Amino acid sequence: MTRSRRWLSDAAALLVAVVVAFPLYWMVLSAFKPAGEIESSEPRPWTLTPSLDSFRRVFGQQEFGRYFLNSLVVACVVVIVSGVIAFLAATAVTRFRFRFRTTLLIMFLVAQMVPVEALTIPLFFLMRDFGQLNTLGSLILPHIAFSLPFAIWMLRGFVKAVPEALEEAAYLDGASRTRFLWQILFPLVLPGLVATSVFSFISAWNDFLFAKSFIISDTSQSTLPMALLVFYKPDDPDWGGVMAGSTVMTIPVLVFFVLVQRRLVSGLGGAVKD
Repeated sequence: MTRSRRWLSDAAALLVAVVVAFPLYWMVLSAFKPAGEIESSEPRPWTLTPSLDSFRRVFGQQEFGRYFLNSLVVACVVVIVSGVIAFLAATAVTRFRFRFRTTLLIMFLVAQMVPVEALTIPLFFLMRDFGQLNTLGSLILPHIAFSLPFAIWMLRGFVKAVPEALEEAAYLDGASRTRFLWQILFPLVLPGLVATSVFSFISAWNDFLFAKSFIISDTSQSTLPMALLVFYKPDDPDWGGVMAGSTVMTIPVLVFFVLVQRRLVSGLGGAVKD
């Protein structure tokens, strides 16, 4: 019976993996297909004549390198800044008792329930008043704000799991609060920080809504998702270019996952050992 259940669970996991991976496979396949096969009325899940023409058009785009660098800057700044702020905030709401602490935590939770689309127009006017339109700051600041509630809630559990006896022992050994915070507590909650950084990175890297709304006239401040619009024309869309550009966009995310995969697993598990 146990073997049968294991076989069923493996088969179900394999089926889910195939369903999840198939769109990625089709994206990469379409990027390598020649134009005739992409526009064919009888699409096939393979190609016998792979071509790099779509990638040549993508990399031949004049501003592609700038778009890539802009996306990288936005994503990295969001990950670093939101991670540091979330770590300090999670430590504060966990280790310290102060007035309205519960209210603050509830506000963090409520903030996650507000759809981003509902705040786009107010954020547009806010960025306009601050003079941040057509700058990378208009993309960085909203993503930091939207990533903080989730990061604080998640890191709060990691900070809480670290025994207070460890903190007291550090103080008895002469460690200052700052030293305990960065040399002892920070490494212990690092898996949780990595897990939150993955979500922050993906959200900032794949953002299209804010980039479309806040980068109006200065195309030098555009990001990679906006670059895909060059290949999408209502009358004659270049699906090969769109798929090739999407494939290139996926590579940094995969690299990021590979670099943090070990700590990501433990971070999603939420386990901090004594």
